[in-house]
Amino acid sequence: MKKLGFGLMRLPLKEGFTGAHLASPDIDLELLKEIIDIFLTEGFSYFDTAFPYHQGCSETALRELAVRRRPRESFTVTDKLPCWEIASPDDFSPIFKLQLERCGVDYFDYYFLHSLDAVSCARMEKLGGFEFLQSLKREGKIKHIGFSFHDGAEVLDAILSRHPEVEYVQLQINYLDWENPLVQSRRCYEVCCRHGRPVIVMEPVKGGSLASLPAEAAGILRELNPELTPAGWALRFAASLPNVFMVLSGMNTLAQIKENVKTFDSLEPLSAKELEALKRAAAVVSRHIVIPCTSCHYCTDGCPAHICIPEYFALCNSIYNLSAYQELLERGFGMASECIGCGQCEARCPQHIPIIEHLKKVVDIFES
Repeated sequence: MKKLGFGLMRLPLKEGFTGAHLASPDIDLELLKEIIDIFLTEGFSYFDTAFPYHQGCSETALRELAVRRRPRESFTVTDKLPCWEIASPDDFSPIFKLQLERCGVDYFDYYFLHSLDAVSCARMEKLGGFEFLQSLKREGKIKHIGFSFHDGAEVLDAILSRHPEVEYVQLQINYLDWENPLVQSRRCYEVCCRHGRPVIVMEPVKGGSLASLPAEAAGILRELNPELTPAGWALRFAASLPNVFMVLSGMNTLAQIKENVKTFDSLEPLSAKELEALKRAAAVVSRHIVIPCTSCHYCTDGCPAHICIPEYFALCNSIYNLSAYQELLERGFGMASECIGCGQCEARCPQHIPIIEHLKKVVDIFES
């Protein structure tokens, strides 16, 4: 299996819409169909979706554009159990059945507990989440089990020690977060290596932020390889790690799918010189990031003020653009100052960002 996986969290949207939390009427299905066809025709086969992506419409888009149009054995489907939706053991089966229905499949090739950390893992252990996945595997409803993870290396080591039945771990890995003391990409990767668990990489381009670099960082990489794009550098970094099974990329333009196909068709591990260049580029990029948001939009589902948090944070990380902020308001999103401090966004953020405090920065920059 080729190492490039299609992450269905950031699907192409029709003109005038923004945010991965939007529903299927806003997904550009014609463009997505073309992207998926290129992906499959070029010999790639791994799709990754989840219960909350595009309010469940990521799963139905996969059904319409891949499952109903291609032989089932020609691709694999990864879906994830939304741990935050589980209040009792009775909740597992209805959600799983709904996901099968949305995706239009009889089984999942891979099925993961979604976004585990110390707290959610304890809940899943108490409610029987790990046992539920094992029972599905015995029934043939899933082929492989695992979890996606957002916490420290010590927590990960403890989980894998308690649950040797887990086959795969999905980690946030990119060259910017490799030595980040909060994300702990390298340390978590090394834990998986010690336990013999293959890694699926999410956020290799850090929500797209590593696809468009500050001039100084881009220059460092361009000097060494003028043919490779910044996104190509980021994907090669992740794919070069020996214990990486799959690298996910959220492709929403034809240019992105064509670029990624080219990168993975001629994939070569990074040399020591190239790794050193990435280290220097990362140091430059780090100085420019005010808020380490990956634009996953987990925070926006259920926001009572309908605040497009990732878009506002992206404006803070770039040149402050007052007209862009005003344009988002005109599209119907709430002002940053309308945040009521309920905290539901922070509870959902896999990056553990103090969102409420950072929204105050948005207010200071764009509303003062």
